[in-house]
Amino acid sequence: MGVYEIARRITEIFEEKYPEEWDPAESLLTMTAALLHDLGHGAYSHTFEHLFDTDHEAITQEIIQSPETEIHQVLLQVAPDFPKKVASVIDHTYPNKQVVQLISSQIDADRMDYLLRDSYFTGASYGEFDLTRILRVIRPVENGIAFQRNGMHAIEDYVLSRYQMYMQVYFHPATRAMEVLLQNLLKRAKELYPEDKDFFARTSPHLLPFFEKNVTLSDYLALDDGVMNTYFQLWMTSPDKILADLSQRFVNRKVFKSITFSEKDQDQLATMRQLVEEIGFDPDYYTAIHKNFDLPYDIYRPESENPRTQIEILQKNGELAELSSLSSIVQSLAGSRHGDNRFYFPKEMLDQNSIFASITQQFLHLIENDHFTPNKN
Repeated sequence: MGVYEIARRITEIFEEKYPEEWDPAESLLTMTAALLHDLGHGAYSHTFEHLFDTDHEAITQEIIQSPETEIHQVLLQVAPDFPKKVASVIDHTYPNKQVVQLISSQIDADRMDYLLRDSYFTGASYGEFDLTRILRVIRPVENGIAFQRNGMHAIEDYVLSRYQMYMQVYFHPATRAMEVLLQNLLKRAKELYPEDKDFFARTSPHLLPFFEKNVTLSDYLALDDGVMNTYFQLWMTSPDKILADLSQRFVNRKVFKSITFSEKDQDQLATMRQLVEEIGFDPDYYTAIHKNFDLPYDIYRPESENPRTQIEILQKNGELAELSSLSSIVQSLAGSRHGDNRFYFPKEMLDQNSIFASITQQFLHLIENDHFTPNKN
């Protein structure tokens, strides 16, 4: 709804201020695409997608275009080709780049919404920026959208806010620890399924099509976070100790701890995995390597696999200039990846008072300032 509201405000401004550059017939399409663009996000979307090879964008397309869905029938009331148009905006093939960029670009309605929303709900001020000012200076141009030069500082603020939210919230070690725990939990369930189908049929029936790799749209829509959370609680009673323990850790938020490591030292993490195993944890399920990097801002690179649409600034002479060519702040972030590599492990590895103290001391000896240092003296 937040994405829809931002899109509604933008199209209203475009209709009122730029009738020559903006076709008002595109407003309904833009707002509809904004409302429906993430329709296909499933249960614990990105982690689940990785393990079960689903694609929320493809599912979104299917929901919109399948004659069996209520949403498709509602969209048909606008025009026979309206569902197809909405789907084409979402998959970036719609010919009007103004509409596409409002839904998907480096500064679109979706990104502006989730930064403000996540900032509010996490209590972190990093994601705050001047949305009102940005809406005041956004405008349609021939091949997309641009921002007036007098609002460039608000755009800089947005780029910095996005950078800070990724570094401090989305890439936070605890956030990623929950992802790692969920990934290992689902991996264990997936590997156990062929051995004990009856258990999963009793405790998690809606997951069976995913285990069997025979998923229909109805199967996909039947699964959400609430259903999955119920399954995790039931798995806490599993006869498999690893599945039961990982479920208990996830439900009760007993997340793994982590340290950073350098790329050159990754092969030596085998030593850490071995120590985890010596304490009694299977390193395949109780350790993980997690790499998170993002480009806070990228210039347009047509040769790249997924080129990003650059942010254009409209100057007083009517010419467009790419944002980082005018802003030294954005230039410092442009084209460079930010993030870190982390190794995750059970909190028990930090306990020096357990019966495994000699092993945990070896483990801790390889860590300095929360960083893996295998070659220190």
